[in-house]
Amino acid sequence: MTNWEPVIGIEVHVELMTSSKMFCGCAVSFGDEPNTNVCPVCLGLPGALPVPNRTAIDWIMAIGLALNCEISERSVFHRKNYFYADLPKNYQISQFDVPVCREGHLDVVVDGETRRIGIERAHMEEDTGKSIHVGVGGRIHAAESTLLDFNRSGVPLVEIVSKPDITSAAEARAYAQELRSLVAELGVSDARLEEGSIRFDANVSVRPAGREEYGTKVEIKNMNSFRSLERAIAHEIERQIEVLESGGVLVQETRHWDEESAVTHSMRTKEGSSDYRYFTEPDLVPMHMDRSWVESIRSGLPELPAARRSRYVEAGLEDGQAGVMSDAPLALRELFDSAIEAGAPARSAANWLTGEVTAWLRRTETDPDALPLSGPQLAELVVMVDDRTVSSSAAKEVLEGVLTGAGGPRDVAESRDLIQISDTSALEAAVDETLAANPDAVANFQAGETKVVGFLVGQVMRATQGKADPKLVNELLTAKLQG
Repeated sequence: MTNWEPVIGIEVHVELMTSSKMFCGCAVSFGDEPNTNVCPVCLGLPGALPVPNRTAIDWIMAIGLALNCEISERSVFHRKNYFYADLPKNYQISQFDVPVCREGHLDVVVDGETRRIGIERAHMEEDTGKSIHVGVGGRIHAAESTLLDFNRSGVPLVEIVSKPDITSAAEARAYAQELRSLVAELGVSDARLEEGSIRFDANVSVRPAGREEYGTKVEIKNMNSFRSLERAIAHEIERQIEVLESGGVLVQETRHWDEESAVTHSMRTKEGSSDYRYFTEPDLVPMHMDRSWVESIRSGLPELPAARRSRYVEAGLEDGQAGVMSDAPLALRELFDSAIEAGAPARSAANWLTGEVTAWLRRTETDPDALPLSGPQLAELVVMVDDRTVSSSAAKEVLEGVLTGAGGPRDVAESRDLIQISDTSALEAAVDETLAANPDAVANFQAGETKVVGFLVGQVMRATQGKADPKLVNELLTAKLQG
């Protein structure tokens, strides 16, 4: 049996959240009444002329720089000609051979190994309208009719094309997740898969292992989650291998991923670039991105997810914890940095923020930006737990008090009588009384039943109303029992 290897490339469309559309002044707004954000330009009416959105150009350069791309000094728009109901002009203003960004890369981690995925290009274009298929399931094949909403028509759209460097469905998912995190961090898009503001198409082929020639490429569409992306690619790899091993022939086509049946269906044969009859957009002059413009964009880039994860690992977090903390809302990340600066150990601070603090935010439906907790307060709480001033369980009550405005951690702990008894002399009396009151347990310990220590610790905790330091109690009991 032939050993096959997948060859995968990902095309990503990112809707930019500029105030206005790419070539006109209509508002960019998700969820508005259909066909309310339209004008002669984005409806493609005769005589309407496009004017480029400067902010959109700034933002595609920011994406390109974050992806380690070269920024072209000169870039031009083209007309991409095709006929579909949601494309009012019967062409899309896009880019062909002179994109804004080219030759970059994105590093992703899969199973603990870092893989570098090449970026072929990132180019600027406009989005199409939205087709709403009316009928069972909302799918085109079962539609009774189709409605068109042109609010999305003309929204700034960046297409990011990877090189065919991806070798598995899991790697494709990791790439998509990393790219989505990067775009969201830049603040140029909300990057919500469920709203279609970031969309992934996968180009998949297989070839005998070790062969340089590519197999027949199939494009997969309609993957609206990372899970769908991974499942669709895994299925398509298996399907292509089955076709080839049974003596069949693959055709270059576009296939639709059906989430319910977990299979792909043929939609149409795949077009080549010649089918689109690209030519330079006559209504737009070439763009010139001089070095000062590019460097001004570069200087404004935020800390990117990969760099932040590395910083968190250096601060003491494990890789997985660093990833979770890096993906947390900005307000929690800033609180984490502030807590570390105030003296909190990184792991403890991250555990509290991703655990109890996040649970409180969800329970109370509080926005992270409105969290009533400072970095120094979190650091104080963490230190109180670490030095056993309060127990781990009592610390949760302390946190609740701080978050509800009862004061700082120490103030809350003292006012609610939650400070642990850590004075050896004070605890020895309670330990002696417990041993005297439980002679059977002492005898069982002497007979080799060491588990009774846990029972005796519980008795001391009860006698001290839960205020004793359980670790110190355990040490005192064990010493006395063995002595």
